[in-house]
Amino acid sequence: MYQRIAHIALIVENYDDAIEFYTQKLDFQVLEDTKLSEEKRWVMIAPKGAKECCLLLAKAANERQARCIGNQSGGRVGFFLFTDDFWRDYNKMIVRQINFVRPPETFEYGTVAVFEDLYGNMWDLIEPNENNKGIII
Repeated sequence: MYQRIAHIALIVENYDDAIEFYTQKLDFQVLEDTKLSEEKRWVMIAPKGAKECCLLLAKAANERQARCIGNQSGGRVGFFLFTDDFWRDYNKMIVRQINFVRPPETFEYGTVAVFEDLYGNMWDLIEPNENNKGIII
C-alpha cells in the first residue's frame, strides 16, 4: 500500500499577497493557479524541486476561517522547510527581511531557526545533519 500527503491547505487573506511572499521571499514556485470562481482559486505552491507535498493556498471564505489566518497551528511551529544549506537560506531570508523569532541553533539532529510567514504562521528552517537526512524530525 502506498499513501502520501499531497497538499496541505494554508488559509490566507489574499491569494496574490501570499503568492508574492512565498515566491519572492522563500523562492517557492507556483505549481498551479486556476480560477474556480470570482472569489476562489486553486493555487498550489512548493519549494523548487519538491516532489511529495505542496501548499494549497486557500483564501478564507468566512469569518471563522479568517480568524485562523496566521494561527493555523495554535501558535506553535506548524510548517517545516528542510534545506540542504541552512546558512545560505538563512542569510538570504535575513536579507529579504523574513522575521526570525528564534535564532539558529544546532541540535543533534541538525541546525534550525524559527521564522514567521507573512501572516505569522511559525515555520522551522532546518538542515538535518548527515545522520538524519530524509528522516522526519
